[in-house]
Amino acid sequence: MEFSNINQIEKASAPYQNEMMRLGVGLFFMVGIMFYVATTTKGLDGNYMLIIAAMIGGYMAMNIGANDVANNVGPAVGSNAVTLTGAILIAAIFEAAGALLAGGEVVGTIKKGIIDPTSITDPDVFIWLMMAALLAGALWLNLATWLGAPVSTTHSIVGGVLGAGIAAGGFGIANWAKMGAIAASWVISPVLGGIIAAAFLYLIKRTVLYRDDVSSAAKKIVPLLIALMAWAFVTYLALKGLKKIWKLDILAAGGIGLAAAIVVLFLVKPAISRLADTIENSRDGVNALFTVPLIFAAAMLSFAHGANDVANAVGPLAAINDSLVNAGISAKAHIPIWVMMVGAIGISLGLMLYGPKLIKTVGSEITELNKIRAFCVAMAAAITVIIASQLGLPVSSTHIAVGGIFGVGFLREYLKVSYASQLHSIAELHEGKDREQVKKFLEDFKKASVDEMDQMLKKLKAKQADVHLPKSERKRLKLVYREELVKRSHLAKIAAAWVITVPASALLAAMLFFTIRGIMMP
Repeated sequence: MEFSNINQIEKASAPYQNEMMRLGVGLFFMVGIMFYVATTTKGLDGNYMLIIAAMIGGYMAMNIGANDVANNVGPAVGSNAVTLTGAILIAAIFEAAGALLAGGEVVGTIKKGIIDPTSITDPDVFIWLMMAALLAGALWLNLATWLGAPVSTTHSIVGGVLGAGIAAGGFGIANWAKMGAIAASWVISPVLGGIIAAAFLYLIKRTVLYRDDVSSAAKKIVPLLIALMAWAFVTYLALKGLKKIWKLDILAAGGIGLAAAIVVLFLVKPAISRLADTIENSRDGVNALFTVPLIFAAAMLSFAHGANDVANAVGPLAAINDSLVNAGISAKAHIPIWVMMVGAIGISLGLMLYGPKLIKTVGSEITELNKIRAFCVAMAAAITVIIASQLGLPVSSTHIAVGGIFGVGFLREYLKVSYASQLHSIAELHEGKDREQVKKFLEDFKKASVDEMDQMLKKLKAKQADVHLPKSERKRLKLVYREELVKRSHLAKIAAAWVITVPASALLAAMLFFTIRGIMMP
């Protein structure tokens, strides 16, 4: 065989070799879990079920890392505030730290009160139920990651518990009021996140980017925005990330956040002032001021996510462990350190092996993100969770982050179309040039700064630029603007994945429960 043919074969097989490497590392992790549990639970009646459950828990944790963590670091990567490798390292470290330091010793094994555990009297049936729920949630997350759809890991495990619970105890076992609240969150989470992110972006545009001297405006506004971010994230961490070890009400958490914000304001104001004197007096220059805050935001979101969502992987595993050790069923269970380690390591490993695909989807494939827009998304994620916590709304961090990205994209569309409409209405007053010239004029207008736009509009109004824009061309250009800013195909795919997550994982869990029961029953 010729060397050129060998090289071609090697090049063609490279992606498969990488995939085999990732698969091998994942299998090594799960086999390691199997050996550890088998060694430490020797003599425990039914320890083989715990071994299987631990492997499934590790698989679930890896899928959480591959899918859910992208929402924390995706905007920072998409805006080029941090490299993909840097984001993965930050997220892996802080996800594991959040899970181990603030994950807590006790977790509700029946996630969000979806089913009534007292309806299940047989410990074996309960173990099969939780095992089916865990495996169904993991399989659905794996499929969603493969399709490139960021979905809620919480909703995946909720659907799994619901489906397996109904299969085990009938429809009466489910808490349908809680399920209704979760269904409402499919709309509330992304809409609230989108509105808040868009509001912050519009605020920054009005107070900084639309000013003649953006550098001077940035000196005044950016320190306040960073201080507000400090308040939001410290309050968020106090309420959510550290709630297992230090429970605070909203006033206490907000007070701690306010103190942190004041300290941050005094620290960053001189630094921002110095930086603002060195940057280019443009929107690109202002963008650079948000690099460090975005890195901190990615780290804090990852820590809080690890503290909260590790329960999606280890909650059912803890329930199975507790049922086997105590030969009974409880609504809450003590989590041994090895169970927490399965969740923490699994999330970090899944992120490193399979996270880049979703990070790219969230960071760059929905809409174009710069550092300012990514900052607005991060702010929306923290503030929405704070608001929802006080209102008792079961929101999803995934839905909030993705909703925030769509929010900034649609705001940009609205502003672009508004500018274009203003230009069109003025251009109709003039007679003049062919479509190519008009398209060229609109492209220049699109790329211009706000001051340059004003000058171009004044020239049009003064008839110094003799252009005419036909109605058919206006409609076509508006569609081009919209398609460039937000990709509708991603919106449809992600929305569909969100809607079917609970029913899909529920149906899969019910099927798995009946399969496991058929295998395990004598």
